[in-house]
Amino acid sequence: MSELLSRHRAVMPSWLPLYYESPLELVSGSGARVTDAEGRTYLDFFTGIVTNMLGYDVAEVREAVERQIARGVVHTSTLYLIRSQVELAEKIARLSGIPDAKVFFTNSGTEANETALLLATHARGSDEVLAMRGSYHGRSFGTVAVTGNKAWKNSSLSPLNVHYLHGTDHASPAFRGLSEREYVDVCVADLREVLDTAAPDVACLIAEPVQGVGGFAMPPDGLYAAYKEVLDEHGILFVSDEVQTAWGRTGTSFFGIGNHGVTPDAMTFAKGLGNGFAVGGVVARGDLMDGLTALGVATFGGNPVSMAAAGATLDYVLEHDLQGNALRQGATVVQGLRELRELPCVKDVRSKGLMFAVEMVDPRTGAPSAPLAGRVLEATRERGLLVGKGGVHGNVLRMAPPLTLSDEEAAEGRDILLDAVHAVADRA
Repeated sequence: MSELLSRHRAVMPSWLPLYYESPLELVSGSGARVTDAEGRTYLDFFTGIVTNMLGYDVAEVREAVERQIARGVVHTSTLYLIRSQVELAEKIARLSGIPDAKVFFTNSGTEANETALLLATHARGSDEVLAMRGSYHGRSFGTVAVTGNKAWKNSSLSPLNVHYLHGTDHASPAFRGLSEREYVDVCVADLREVLDTAAPDVACLIAEPVQGVGGFAMPPDGLYAAYKEVLDEHGILFVSDEVQTAWGRTGTSFFGIGNHGVTPDAMTFAKGLGNGFAVGGVVARGDLMDGLTALGVATFGGNPVSMAAAGATLDYVLEHDLQGNALRQGATVVQGLRELRELPCVKDVRSKGLMFAVEMVDPRTGAPSAPLAGRVLEATRERGLLVGKGGVHGNVLRMAPPLTLSDEEAAEGRDILLDAVHAVADRA
C-alpha cells in the first residue's frame, strides 16, 4: 500500500470509493491526457466524472481565471452585483429555450437539484415527486431521496414522497419483448396508473435524459415528450437533470432533453460547465424561479472565479462547435465498439455523442458482472486509458472523453478499449 493511500484511509470516510487495486494520484494534465505521480501518462476517457469537458490546461480557461484572480477579488457573495455572473446567466437563459428564463448559480449538481426540487414543491404546494428507476441526482438528503439507485442511498428516510417510473429498463424481463414504441406506450400507461392510484398531487418529475451514475442508461428518444403530455394534463412540472448531458455532449442536442423534443420547466446543470471549477445551477421559467417567497443567497455559488472559468468554457464550446465534434468522435468510437456485442460477456454497447458505455455480464448466466467490469477497468489502465464504471449493478464501463477529442485520440481510445475487453473476455 502506498504511503498516500494509507494516509487517505486513515482520515477519509470508508464510503468514499477509489478506482483501481492500486489507486492513482493524477498530478498533471494537458489536452485529453493526464500524468500520474509515477510519471505514467494516460488518455482520459472519464474526465473527472464528466467534468473536465474541454480537457486539461486549456489556455482560454486558465487565462480567464488568472485575469480574475489578478484583480484581487475571488469572492463577493450574491449580495453584490457580479458582472460575469449576469453575462453567463444571459447566455444560459438564451440557450435553454425556456421562456422568460432566469438562472440561479450553485456550487454543484447536488445543490442545483435541491434548488429545483424546492422551486417545484413550493410552486405546487406538494411534497410528491416523480423520479426514474436507476437515477442519480446527488448526495444530499433531498437528492438521495429522489435517487432511484440503492447503491447510492443510505436511508429510507426522506423529506419527499417519491414514486419511481420506468424508462430505462427496456431490457428487463417484463419489457424486453416490446418494440421501442410499445415500451414507451407501456411506460406512459404506468405513469397514468401511478397518478391515478398512488400520487394524487405531484409537484414534478425530475429525470436525467441519460442516466449518468446509472451506467449511461438511455430512455427511448421521445419518452419524455410522451410523459410531458400527461404531466401537462395535471399541471405537473418537469425538471431535466442536465448535470452530465448539457453543453452538446450528446452530439445531437445542446441539452440532453432536446433529443426528446421537450422544453422543460427547469433544467439543472454543473460538472462540465466549469471545466473543473466548481459551478452548478438551475435555469427555469421566470415565474417559477421568482415564486419563492423567502430570501435566499448562495455564498460561493456564482463567485467571480468560477464564473470566469464557466464563461470561458461555454464560449469555447460554442466557438469551436464542440457539439458537432461530440457527434463525429462519438460515432468513430461506438462504430468500432459495436463488435463487442458479439462477445458472451457483453450485454450491450450504447452511446449518445461522447457518452458511451459497455455493459458486462457473466458469459455463462447472463447476470450483471461487476467483477468483469472491474477487470476491464484495470486492463484499460494497464494499456494507458482511463474509463469509468457505473450502472445499478456496477457492471457498466462508462466513458465521456473531452469534447475536444481529436480523430487520432478517438481511434486510440477505441482500440485500447477493444483490446482490453477482448483480453478480459478471453479469460472470462
